[in-house]
Amino acid sequence: MTTLNHEEFIQATNEWKSCSENYQSIENLISTSNVIEFDIEQIQWLRDRNKYKEFCVEVGVFRENLILIFCPLNENGQKINEESYPYSSLVGCTGDIRLVETKEYTVVKHAVLSSDLRKIDDSANTYFPVANMPMLEQDKVVEAIESWRNEGMNWFYNECQKYERTSYRNIFERFYVPSENLYPPKANLNKFICSFGLKFSDVYQQMLVTLIFISFYNEGNLQNGLGQSVEMVSNTYDWSQPCPPVCKIPFE
Repeated sequence: MTTLNHEEFIQATNEWKSCSENYQSIENLISTSNVIEFDIEQIQWLRDRNKYKEFCVEVGVFRENLILIFCPLNENGQKINEESYPYSSLVGCTGDIRLVETKEYTVVKHAVLSSDLRKIDDSANTYFPVANMPMLEQDKVVEAIESWRNEGMNWFYNECQKYERTSYRNIFERFYVPSENLYPPKANLNKFICSFGLKFSDVYQQMLVTLIFISFYNEGNLQNGLGQSVEMVSNTYDWSQPCPPVCKIPFE
């Protein structure tokens, strides 16, 4: 498991804050077709330590690479100081990424027979799929990832230009992610692949960067959910919140 000690953690996050003020520096660090992979050991480390309804993913620069760093939060949503922090680097994808969405519809039919076996009533109810996890509809995921791939660098350029004019920082320094993402409904989770995405925020009236978690399971396990009634099964999870601008949690 690749980790940073506390001093390296501080240096890496400060380096990203500095680099994110300059478009040329960002261009040297980021390819919008690259992804970040977290293995099960890193995921379990975060599961064991995080106490809040969300966890934090810090952005940093380490050894001239953009990295994402897992950071657990305590019961009040504040950073837990650790001796070391797991991280992964932004790299080229080594194969195709498969997004899966399964929706099942259940039709329940009722029939009532009288005491002399005559049909006196019948009815049918259709139950639509319900997502009991913070899952994302596949079409929206694909749209956000493609938007990032095609327009991500334009987004950075625009934000850097605004920063030069106003000194207002709007480029993400960290992401807050629902903790339920750490516990997919399937057994035998193997890894997460994280992709950036771009989506429009109705609240902020602008395009925001999000971090999309795509779960991968040991071979043959992904379709284990088939046959479960009235459940929506997906391997992509809820939108993360970039900070800035969405900095609702005190981070100390």
